[in-house]
Amino acid sequence: MSARAVSEAAAHRALADAENHAFWLDDARRPAARAALTGPQTGDLVVVGGGFTGLWTALLAKEREPGRDVVVLEADRIAWGATGRNGGFCSASLTHGEENGRSRFPEEYEQLARFGQENLDEIEATLTRYGIDCGFIRSGELTVATEPYQVQSLREGDGEFLDAEAVQAQIHSPTYLAGCWDRRGTALVDPARLAWGLATACESLGVRIAENTTVLGIHKDGAGLKIDLPEGEMRCRQVALGTNVFRPLLRRLRNHVVPVYDYVLVTEPLSPQQQAAIGWDQQQGVGDSANQFHYYRMTADHRILWGGYDAIYRFGGQVRSSYENRPETFEKLSEHFFTTFPQLDGLRFTHRWAGAIDTSTRFCAFQGTAYNGNLSYSIGYTGLGVGASRWGAQVMLDLLDGEPTARTQLQLTRTKPLPFPPEPLAWIGIQATRASLARADRNDGRRNLWLRALDRVGLGFDS
Repeated sequence: MSARAVSEAAAHRALADAENHAFWLDDARRPAARAALTGPQTGDLVVVGGGFTGLWTALLAKEREPGRDVVVLEADRIAWGATGRNGGFCSASLTHGEENGRSRFPEEYEQLARFGQENLDEIEATLTRYGIDCGFIRSGELTVATEPYQVQSLREGDGEFLDAEAVQAQIHSPTYLAGCWDRRGTALVDPARLAWGLATACESLGVRIAENTTVLGIHKDGAGLKIDLPEGEMRCRQVALGTNVFRPLLRRLRNHVVPVYDYVLVTEPLSPQQQAAIGWDQQQGVGDSANQFHYYRMTADHRILWGGYDAIYRFGGQVRSSYENRPETFEKLSEHFFTTFPQLDGLRFTHRWAGAIDTSTRFCAFQGTAYNGNLSYSIGYTGLGVGASRWGAQVMLDLLDGEPTARTQLQLTRTKPLPFPPEPLAWIGIQATRASLARADRNDGRRNLWLRALDRVGLGFDS
């Protein structure tokens, strides 16, 4: 999207007071840290990672088998990683959208779509059952066209097509040419409060949760596994890995995901006059149709969360806190925001932050096992983990149980994405892909030879 209508000075002023901190975690309701795990310990199932994947795994494991001794080990704090840094879009899609799903899994896409809708329904039911207050609202997602060539694809997509007049009746932006509103396929949540609520629900069933407990290694130990901890060790029967983008504890996975940094802004609360100037009464999540896309939504206190577009991969695939502050990306996002909503000129941003997305080459998660089936994993969500993490947890538990299910028989779960090449080829390839995607956005979506070659071999990169 062009930012020529907005001066760099105006975008800079809007960011002047923004804190470098994730909005969702800046909440007085954040629970106190739980104690670390020390000394020799035992358990039936140890879940590594206190994000969505780990918490759903622990909760579902206890629901399946109440007598199972389940322990969650989190290296930092619950929701500290991607779980507390995303936009709060809880999507029914398990395949990163219809187009990606149909192209990669054409014979089973309809089944995957049904499973995805059922998964979202079950998430909603779980929140009701445990009384988890996380601002869950099933308002759907509005995909908007900001270039003429994007309009036809929205006509052909799932959901309710909105022409220019109809989309402007929903949200007022001079950049919108059309829209497609999927009313049931996406819910909005406060992701940190969702994670904190899941942790409380887990503990109500008897799950033990330890924070600030880093897993240093996993080894075979007779018929089970041994986990090395900074202060002691833990022996268990089974392990479920929900480590997301962080260095996998299995060497075989280390080239199957790369960390891509996604950057986000949140505004101060809108005044009633500013709210009236943009409409947006239905509170839908919004995403535009470009390859380098923006996603945005309204929060419960009438702020606008604005993220996406400038996905950044760093050479070597490292995850570092220093990568979370990238002023040039925040400035770019600010310019794009006011191009989309010029009527909000003068609005300030209060928070800016970044998080690392665990990107796989097929844009969606994959699962598998190790140690003779005593360990399972689910990684590679590529930005859709808020909802798909529950699905991944179900698959991990199915695999640990060892009995075939409808989930484990799918091609989606029986196959792995192609790995990323080693450096420097990974960095060169990803930069070439980003440049090609940006060029396609400037040229009516036309994909060049490089992108078409990646399509043919099943490689991708989340932009």
